[in-house]
Amino acid sequence: MARPSENRNDRRDRTEEPSEFVEKLVAINRVAATVKGGRRFSFAALMVVGDQKGRVGYGHGKAREVPEAIRKATEEAKKSLIRVPLRESRTLHHDGYGRWGAGKIQMRAAPPGTGVIAGGPMRAVLETLGISDVVAKSLGSSNPYNMVRATFEALKVQSSPRQIASKRGKKVGDLLKSRADGASSPESLEG
Repeated sequence: MARPSENRNDRRDRTEEPSEFVEKLVAINRVAATVKGGRRFSFAALMVVGDQKGRVGYGHGKAREVPEAIRKATEEAKKSLIRVPLRESRTLHHDGYGRWGAGKIQMRAAPPGTGVIAGGPMRAVLETLGISDVVAKSLGSSNPYNMVRATFEALKVQSSPRQIASKRGKKVGDLLKSRADGASSPESLEG
């Protein structure tokens, strides 16, 4: 029969495996429900999870204790991952606009060395996604839930030149050739 301390160590070793995901806590909210004996407190957590290679997700969890709310939110975030195409693994392919409720955001691709210029909830999403150069602005509500959802709406419509070329039945080189000087050439508009 094994000693209890050995079993405990075995369990600890199994739970400390390194995760491929980066987790960021965006917001935590204490909610009070008034009941017969007074107030009953619970906590709501908003988490963003990403692999910093183009996948990101968000989740919301509620529980009586903070760690449990964070755990639930993290599990939900891992289930709702989306893939976003990145240019040079550092920025967006094109500008984006997202809206959710009163939350409105704008994102613009940026040259190397710019960094992540974005506020709170948007910064968490963009950093866990793996973007290192972007300029973003929140135009509407500063509610973290609406800002995160608006950011995801903007990221869902991001498309790479490869995706556009396959939709249009062209080669990627044909699309990028017209973009090299910043304006479309007449030859590329004919086809």
